[in-house]
Amino acid sequence: MRNEKTKFNHLHKMSIQEIVEMMNEEDASVAKNVKKNLPQISDAIELITDKLKNNGRLFYVGAGTSGRIGVMDACECVPTFGTPPELVQSIIAGGQNATNKSKENLEDQTKDARLALKQVAINKNDVVVGISASGTTPFVLAALDYAREKKSTTIGFSCNVPSPLLENVKVAIGVKVGPEILSGSTRLKAGTAQKMILNMISTTVMVKLGKVYQNMMVDVKTNNKKLMQRACKIVMKLGDVNMKEATDLLVKTDNQIKTAILMAKLGLTMESANKRLESVGGYLDQILED
Repeated sequence: MRNEKTKFNHLHKMSIQEIVEMMNEEDASVAKNVKKNLPQISDAIELITDKLKNNGRLFYVGAGTSGRIGVMDACECVPTFGTPPELVQSIIAGGQNATNKSKENLEDQTKDARLALKQVAINKNDVVVGISASGTTPFVLAALDYAREKKSTTIGFSCNVPSPLLENVKVAIGVKVGPEILSGSTRLKAGTAQKMILNMISTTVMVKLGKVYQNMMVDVKTNNKKLMQRACKIVMKLGDVNMKEATDLLVKTDNQIKTAILMAKLGLTMESANKRLESVGGYLDQILED
């Protein structure tokens, strides 16, 4: 630890090239440390998937950088995987305004954490993931305490091992990232580790929920021109049709990609395609690979 601290002590005297090389070197170590926790991450994903399949919800809880990364991941599930906004939610100290304005002073407000979970009626079907680089954030610890009271499944994620956050949770994910190049700035390696792991969690959960076929976003929301083009390419590839046919099917189905694929590939009517999808819970592979 002493050598690592000394390594960064002369940051202010380094050239730009030296700083970026050092930061790149430190960032490269994050993936190696995350890899050590893949079994725990897999356990967390399995728990979350099971709960979401049974009418549960996923909540990320954090403060500061940790909270903002949780907000980002939760928000992106809606357009990427076509999930309802309530399926994956984020709770950040200071509320949603804290995403663009620093409110780190509110991370000590334990009552606010309990109230936030109470307002969404947290219950035994839900999963609460507490995220804190230090593993000591009062807001996050209070949220996990309340979640346990309501029999929710709890997961703790900290970059400080051991730490209080990793105690008394169903799954503990402790990633030792080591000292930050900028002392105490957890938006660096700790933030990178958090983003990497939340990417793994949300992406893998959505794959297991049938939101992905092969490696394509078959439930993506076509909210802009780029996403509309992506949807068209997916229907073309999986439905084996040309661009005009894919576009016409998307228009006819109100941009329901899975329905359009089945109509193209199997020659089904829209009603029949929707019934087939409903019968298998939306898992496209159970129809196309039957």
